[in-house]
Amino acid sequence: MLQAAQARSKDKGPKPSRSTGLGRVIIAVYGILALAATVRGVYQILSKFDEAPVAYTLSLISGLIYILATFSLSSAKPKAWLLSLWAVSIELVGVIVVGILSLTHPEIFAHPSVWSGFGEGYGYIPLVLPLIGLWWLYRNRSERHA
Repeated sequence: MLQAAQARSKDKGPKPSRSTGLGRVIIAVYGILALAATVRGVYQILSKFDEAPVAYTLSLISGLIYILATFSLSSAKPKAWLLSLWAVSIELVGVIVVGILSLTHPEIFAHPSVWSGFGEGYGYIPLVLPLIGLWWLYRNRSERHA
């Protein structure tokens, strides 16, 4: 009986941690974007907010979303996966909406934000990263979220 239980547990095996391998790379990129976008947003808001308030506010918001994604992706807490899913999904929607608006209504963006032009100023990483992040989250979901 004990052997049968051990055999069943060996079949499934433990899921690898989300903070190893590709997960570690994704978390590192989120961390870099978190730092870059947050510092950029804070600097712009403190030094020249009146020049482009929408763009600078969006830069700070994107930085805060990247911070949330970085910490939730690296956490092993039970609700972290769901929080990561929400953060990365909001990021994707934000990049797409801001990207479209920055092209169709450029007058709103006197200066570019992190997500303007679908993240053009950041090598389109803000557009590609949430797609990779969502795929990775799907592949590493817990059985509770399956």
